[in-house]
Amino acid sequence: MRPDDFFVEDLVPDEFGLPTRHVNAGLLASLRLGPLPDRTDIEVAVPLARLIHDELEKYGTDGGVELVEGEMRQALLALRAVVDRLGVQNFDPPFREYSTFRGWWIRQGARGSWQARRDLLAAIFDDLHDRLADLEKQALASTLAQPVSPHARTGWPAVDTEISELRRHFQSARTAQDHRNVGNDCVAVLEALSRTVYDPAQHLREGETEPAVDRTKQRIGRFIEDALPSADNAELRKLATANIELAHKVKHRQTPTRRDAGIAADAVIQLANMLRRLEEEA
Repeated sequence: MRPDDFFVEDLVPDEFGLPTRHVNAGLLASLRLGPLPDRTDIEVAVPLARLIHDELEKYGTDGGVELVEGEMRQALLALRAVVDRLGVQNFDPPFREYSTFRGWWIRQGARGSWQARRDLLAAIFDDLHDRLADLEKQALASTLAQPVSPHARTGWPAVDTEISELRRHFQSARTAQDHRNVGNDCVAVLEALSRTVYDPAQHLREGETEPAVDRTKQRIGRFIEDALPSADNAELRKLATANIELAHKVKHRQTPTRRDAGIAADAVIQLANMLRRLEEEA
């Protein structure tokens, strides 16, 4: 599952004809009662924790939340129920919804500081994200690449979400169509990386036009070039290009095998972890 899966689209678009959506309250209520019939608790917990963390961070910084007060309350209750069933301990946020979250951050001295609110949320949610990522890896028990880092995730939310979906789909893939869909997941990881690492303010040269997100070789290559300004970056850019091309070959191949899908998946997972390490060392 992805965070978007906790929403359902409205039948009537907005005044500009654009699609709108609302949170699936029935889904949240069901999660409080027990596991879903077609999803394990760990499949649900990972994206639900990410959704709640992101929504609280939006509320505490620049706004633009999609969950209203009561929906946030229901989402937190659902998450508590799911993590309790998973045996995850010490997850006990000191707030129930937006208003009590605001009162709490004021008492913690975070009035007037967006970064202080982000740090407070990180102290509550980062350990949960790591624990859930560990449980997810154990549940999937796939043979896909694992990072050398002791951390179970990159810390880039969009990238981690796509990697989780990639691992899950690879585990259950059986047919050529399934393996081709793994290729689609690989490309989704690459595009999440493209959005995450490429910053026009830093990486766009004078006279250039910002490349589209799907121009992953160009955007990721520029990130590597700027993060590692030496002759060494040529080899890493060559490796990134090869990994990207592998993913696209599996996506477009008519009858890819499990081996094809596994190699492409390993490649993009390794690329994600290399780029994360590159940013940390920059």
